[in-house]
Amino acid sequence: MGDARVQNFGIKITGSGSAVPATCLDNQVLTQLVETSDEWITTRTGIRQRRLASFDESLTTLATVASRQAIAASGITPGDLDLIVLTTSTPDDLFGTACQIQAQLGATKAVAFDMTAACSGFVFGMVTAAQFIRGGVYQNVLVIGADILSRWVDWQDRGTCILFGDGAGAVVMQKSETSDRLLGFELKSDGTQNHYLNLPYKGESQQLAADINVTKGTYQPITMNGKEVYRFAVLRVPEVIDKALFHANLSVEKIDWLLLHQANQRILDAVAQRLNIPDSKVISNLAQYGNTSAASIPLALDEAVRSGKIKPGDIIAASGFGAGLSWGAVIFQWGREKE
Repeated sequence: MGDARVQNFGIKITGSGSAVPATCLDNQVLTQLVETSDEWITTRTGIRQRRLASFDESLTTLATVASRQAIAASGITPGDLDLIVLTTSTPDDLFGTACQIQAQLGATKAVAFDMTAACSGFVFGMVTAAQFIRGGVYQNVLVIGADILSRWVDWQDRGTCILFGDGAGAVVMQKSETSDRLLGFELKSDGTQNHYLNLPYKGESQQLAADINVTKGTYQPITMNGKEVYRFAVLRVPEVIDKALFHANLSVEKIDWLLLHQANQRILDAVAQRLNIPDSKVISNLAQYGNTSAASIPLALDEAVRSGKIKPGDIIAASGFGAGLSWGAVIFQWGREKE
């Protein structure tokens, strides 16, 4: 597992896009909702504000905007897409939202499906897409990470409501016959720690007939054991990045950018320190957006690309981690090959 270069075709990651809602909730406003302070939030998380989807905004609209940007940046059209992978834990429709995005884009040729791996979702999605490309099945794949976690936040729980925001990000991955820019990966899961981070279903028994009962209910707000999730991330994320680098046959010194799931600045700092990666190589935008779950990696990636920080040829170590518990890392080189 993990060596990404074992099939016939290579992969290039050629375009990115992102979208966030217009509404901004800063820490000062949160102090009116729960007992907290701007200083308490920023010192413990690094988050200063987050974006929240309004009543008339949907996951489909955010993801479609991000996707259009990524498609345009890659130099293809929606009609060129073979596959759309939407990684999300907050679909507009529990049966799936990827097909709605496909319709909005006019990507008539593309197969579309949802994946759920919470905050690890985008990394899992990239690796899944890579397998379709390597096998020669598809040439152009859109991978989206999008979440509207404000739908499932308890705004009276100061341990969670300060963390989460809404957003979407996307990349286009394409087949390459001349080089391979997805260099290595490693994915992990541990269901024995599932109870540390949940968005659980809760139902009540409903009797339909004698001896026939079903459950009727809905999902409950997010619950999290912050200390255990922090401990898990700081221990496991450096390990999984090391394994992905091993599969890529690269040393940590070859990394141009460390791009972690934007969960908590203290986690970002601790992981970078354990890997001996300088702060100057760590991409962070969680101060502005908070934890956007599956959207956080592609959102930060797109901002860094469009600002000129990430340049074609740069090597990026990306790692997602969260509910499941799940975690993973992918090592890739940004941009298409030189013509």
